[in-house]
Amino acid sequence: MSPTPKQPTSRRRFALVVGDLAAILLAVLLALGIWVIVDGRGLGLPFVFRHLYWFPILAGLWLALAHANDFYSLRFSARLDASLLRLGQVTLQLVVVYLVIFFLSPRDALPRLFILYYAALSFLLIALWRAAQPSILHRTGAPRRALIVGGGPAALTLIQALRVEAPHDYTLAGVIVEPGEALAPDFSPLPIVSSGSDLLVIAEREHVTEIILAHEGELSADLFRALMDCTARGYRIVPMPLLYEQITGRVPVEHVGQRYWTSLLPVETNALFDPYPAVKRLVDVTLALIGLALFLPALPIIALAIRLDSAGPIFFRQARVGRGGQVFQIVKLRSMIHHAERSTGPTWAADADPRITRVGRFLRKTRLDELPQLVNVLRGEMSLIGPRPERPEFVAHLSERIPFYGTRHAVKPGITGWAQVRYPYGKSEEDALIKLQYDLFYIRRRSLALDLLIILRTIGKMVSMQGT
Repeated sequence: MSPTPKQPTSRRRFALVVGDLAAILLAVLLALGIWVIVDGRGLGLPFVFRHLYWFPILAGLWLALAHANDFYSLRFSARLDASLLRLGQVTLQLVVVYLVIFFLSPRDALPRLFILYYAALSFLLIALWRAAQPSILHRTGAPRRALIVGGGPAALTLIQALRVEAPHDYTLAGVIVEPGEALAPDFSPLPIVSSGSDLLVIAEREHVTEIILAHEGELSADLFRALMDCTARGYRIVPMPLLYEQITGRVPVEHVGQRYWTSLLPVETNALFDPYPAVKRLVDVTLALIGLALFLPALPIIALAIRLDSAGPIFFRQARVGRGGQVFQIVKLRSMIHHAERSTGPTWAADADPRITRVGRFLRKTRLDELPQLVNVLRGEMSLIGPRPERPEFVAHLSERIPFYGTRHAVKPGITGWAQVRYPYGKSEEDALIKLQYDLFYIRRRSLALDLLIILRTIGKMVSMQGT
């Protein structure tokens, strides 16, 4: 019996987006109707038709804010309370954006109460859809039933990620273990079903649709033959690093090894010409010039606050490692006391770090201290989006302890990046490893769409003062 296709994770996300858009469009329609009724002037359908432009405007704004707030993460969509919290954040941000535009626009250019009607209706309709979607999506596609081949740390890491990041998308039928393979601890909740030579028989008996290859040693001849038989029968064989990357947005660098080293390489396109590098540089230069034009008028006030708060220079320069391992001088607004590392040498910043000044804490939370790096962008040493450049001392230390750490130097470093919007400030080797996983995901998947998503999330963190 050949396996029955199940609903992929990407389709589940697509279904969430479609359902949200349907709720948004209905909310716009109802808000226009309420506007007509409450106004009392008998505006009628012609008035509604003249304002149909609100449909694409609000739908587009919603999608931008939703992606900026990670609203389509399956980790959040699996929990109604987490979804409603994120929904409230997105709705509030939308209202704030509208109010800012409203007060900057000419009088009577925009409606006053319409956006409030829309915000309340969209929140209610999307909340109802999110409450109903588990049972609806369950009917349209059941979770994938999978077998894991391998019982080592890589398999355990994947199991933990599936349970946290995609709890409703996978049902694990068990673990296939080769004779003599060392088992990682904590496998007790999952059955050890048999050896690899019986893989096809087990897959048919357990009605699985996917086989996850997390085996860390050399494949035996029997296991390799069984995997080929499963492929011929239509079972999907997916390597652990690729599935982990798909569901977490990270590359599991500590479990890649020589067999899956190609999973560290950027995803290649089939296009004869890739416009991304040229467009990215054009966007970098354009936005850097705009950013500096907006930043310079505020610089005297910021500089005065820094100087009054603590003695020392306004700007802070430090050696960082850029593309290809080249060292350059990064420029930031000083947020620590002068000569903060005179007695300690290079050290990571910590929570409640006494070296950070009062003004510096505000600059870090709003990320204003990073704005002088726009000069580094214009020089071509950095990009707006990319892995954060690290200090040479830390690079040498981490390269000895973390595999493939130097891979992050394959692209220009950035003022902000995928790791910065997905993970807090790193203060240890463990944090550096997790951020490397995010950086490698960006290097593999970088695109204008991903860059835009990172910019939106960065703005959200700046507005909500979630910097470090």
